[in-house]
Amino acid sequence: MEEALELVGLTKVFGEQRAVDDLSLTVPARSFFGVLGPNGAGKTTSLSMAVGLLRPDGGTARIFGVDVWRDPTRAKALVGVLPDGLGMPERLTGREVLTYLGLLRGLPEDEVARRAAELLEVLELDHEDDKQVIGYSTGMRKKLGLAVALLHAPRLLVLDEPFEAVDPVSAATIRTILHRFIAGGGSVVMSSHVMALVEQLCDRVAVVADGKVVAAGTVAEVQAGGSLEDAFVSLVGASTRGAEGLTWLSH
Repeated sequence: MEEALELVGLTKVFGEQRAVDDLSLTVPARSFFGVLGPNGAGKTTSLSMAVGLLRPDGGTARIFGVDVWRDPTRAKALVGVLPDGLGMPERLTGREVLTYLGLLRGLPEDEVARRAAELLEVLELDHEDDKQVIGYSTGMRKKLGLAVALLHAPRLLVLDEPFEAVDPVSAATIRTILHRFIAGGGSVVMSSHVMALVEQLCDRVAVVADGKVVAAGTVAEVQAGGSLEDAFVSLVGASTRGAEGLTWLSH
């Protein structure tokens, strides 16, 4: 089976903290792959190294067999990224952002204009043509970030919390776009804290804790007969410590 993303022995150390610890993960092509983990587990750091945004201290990352750090130009042409805390040119409109970044990628001007128009319409941002990005809501920024990730027609999408702060109607549109992307031969890696969303969208999942993959496989395999949430809590060693307290909240 062709691999859309292969991470082998990824390691990242910040000071005395080992944020990612010899992490290995394989994402099959044409899969919708969910990455779960508690805050501080190393998900964002791992994905940042996987797509060339953060240099690892050790290990390798390959996108469709192309080494991200040895051949970054080829690798980055294959992937569209929606990172956490995406920065945007604040004084441009959404259409101007897409035009600028499309031309920067070397796409023909008429093709950039056509794709930008379609993306803005589908994501319901076309009526905001006179608004600069600095005036966008968090949800609008998230949708524009997805448009940027899709603009060059990548083979792989790596999305960090793509549904965060997005209204239900827009979320339904994004789900449709991502399913269409998979149906057209694309692959998606998505990190999320929402278990129900991962169960609904993903066919495969990995759970990350303490900088390592503690479980990976199909959703059914990781669930092991229960719910994904129960499996997650068991795998990461979480507890409901303190839930019996706060008696002063009772009336």
